[in-house]
Formats: sequence, C-alpha cells, structure tokens
Amino acid sequence: MELQELYSLMDRFAASGLTALEWEKDGERVALRREGTVPQGLAAPVPAAVSVPPAQVEEGGDLVAAPLVGVFYAAPAPEEPPYVAPGTQVKKGDTLCLIEAMKMMSEVPAPADCVVEEVLARDGEAVGVGAPLFRIRRV
Repeated sequence: MELQELYSLMDRFAASGLTALEWEKDGERVALRREGTVPQGLAAPVPAAVSVPPAQVEEGGDLVAAPLVGVFYAAPAPEEPPYVAPGTQVKKGDTLCLIEAMKMMSEVPAPADCVVEEVLARDGEAVGVGAPLFRIRRV
C-alpha cells in the first residue's frame, strides 16, 4: 500500500463514526481501531456554519454539542484570543468556536442569545458528533 493510500484511508476513518476498520489489499493488511466512545454512523458533510440545538443537562443550563467529527479550536488562529470564555455574552449566530474536519473549518454558532457558562472542550482536542463543547445559559 502506498503511503498516500494509507493517509487517505486514515483520513476517511477519522472523519467517520466507525470504531474499527480492517483493510486488505495485495497481501498487506491495515487495522484501525478507535478507543473510547464514538458515535454510531457516519459524519455527514456540513456547511460552513452549523447550528446544533443544545441538549438539556442535569447540572443546569444547556449544552452546545459538536455537529461533526473534527478538531476543536477555541480561537480563529493560534496567536489570537478565543472566540468566547466563561462569562462571555453572545447573540444568536455568533461564532463560539471552529471545528476542523478534512482540512475544512466549520464555525459553530450560538444557538440563541446566551452567556457562556463553561467551555467543556480543550483547544486542539478531537471531538465527535454530539460531544459537549459549551455549557450556556439563555438570556
């Protein structure tokens, strides 16, 4: 298997909701496995701005969940401040963070006018579909 084929297979596996994949070609075998909880099904392509309805949680407040599998970025660039921090008041549609998937950046907008109570994901951390990113309080 050529290195480029392997990278392509790894990228597709990372973008999917699969927990395991085995591939055999010309006598070479590759097995990919994911540890931990991974949502079932495939991650669908998303437009640049995605709105995910928050889910009610026991501790109070709403959660804003990841709309796709990717890498969580709190800021638009490494040297810039994060979009939001605990205590930040935002309007519906304001960008809360970015998620990078397949070399494409997708904005995660605020689902309503709200105050960010807590940032639950870490910058540069891989997140899955439905992973909690922020705890918010609607205003």
